[in-house]
Amino acid sequence: MSRWWHGPVALVVIASLAVQLALIFTGGADANSGQTGEALRLGVRLWRLFSYFTIESNLLVLAAALVLVWRPTFDGPVWRVVRLDALLGILITGLVFAIMLAPQVHLTGAALAATVGFHYISPWATIAAWLLFGPRPRISWSTVAGAFVWPLAWLVYIFTQGAFTDWYPYPFLGRDGPGPRSSHPQRGLVVVLAPAFAALFKLADARMPALLRDTPTPDHRVSAPPERSAP
Repeated sequence: MSRWWHGPVALVVIASLAVQLALIFTGGADANSGQTGEALRLGVRLWRLFSYFTIESNLLVLAAALVLVWRPTFDGPVWRVVRLDALLGILITGLVFAIMLAPQVHLTGAALAATVGFHYISPWATIAAWLLFGPRPRISWSTVAGAFVWPLAWLVYIFTQGAFTDWYPYPFLGRDGPGPRSSHPQRGLVVVLAPAFAALFKLADARMPALLRDTPTPDHRVSAPPERSAP
């Protein structure tokens, strides 16, 4: 049953990305910022597109959805980190866009359709799928620690390139005047919320029911020693 949920999620992300790429190649609006690319080279627009946390989160959602369509109970230590990254990233994407960015971005036409897919359907359908189907338990504290490698690497990348290009994908990541200080308290809020959401996912994973649950494995139970045959 979960395949019939994850499949449409994957299709939404693919369709949104296809629309956004078409807009990039034709000089249309960016679904993340609402800006057109008439003054920018195509390569710069593509680089900026894939620098957005929104796009990277949706790509993780797409990868996770495709794997879960293929095998709903797929498992592995790296996979657990990727799945948690997809959940964390897309939850932050949905909340930050709805609360902080949507009032500043005014889109129409194809760009609006893309942003609905990226910022509304993908986030909440992904979270709903995890709440309904799991599978769980799958999240350990080591999984939580591993899931922060990508967001921290993204932040380092964004601030490093921003020091040279003075471009930041989101207003609250920018700087005011000389130096890297920011007048936007939202930056600190996002940094604080990310660990809180990760902890909530961990606790919910251990306690909430799900339509797909793991059976005990040697990693979760103490195995009895093998019996020796009589001489």
